[in-house]
Amino acid sequence: MNSGTTDGERVAQAAAGLVGARFRLHGRNPATGLDCIGLAAVALARAGLRAVAPHGYALRNSSIERALGALAGCDLAPAAPPAHAGDIVLVAPGPAQHHLLVATGAGRFVHAHAGLRRVVVLSGPLPWPILRLWRPGKKD
Repeated sequence: MNSGTTDGERVAQAAAGLVGARFRLHGRNPATGLDCIGLAAVALARAGLRAVAPHGYALRNSSIERALGALAGCDLAPAAPPAHAGDIVLVAPGPAQHHLLVATGAGRFVHAHAGLRRVVVLSGPLPWPILRLWRPGKKD
């Protein structure tokens, strides 16, 4: 990836390169499958950023504090919408459901879709409320 690109652009490019990978809960390897946390972690790592991914969670969780704690160890900073290329977006698809997507710009998001069993691109406005958003950037 070009060294003249921003951290966010590199994360967005890395996420786009993962489209088509299989879905697997707790998946951290594109060759064997990724879940939404694995997708975000692999995209960050491929962009040269620090990525920490928690383990031991279910598809539905009443509390996501442990996962949010792991995100604090990543090269990410809290940000406000709208999402920019490379931003990690936390949404609520349903009750006790939390899901991460990677913004790739212009209303496009890459995410690990459990129902389709693949990493896919979602275009247009998000169908779920945004709970939090983080912007990539190296931490000192």
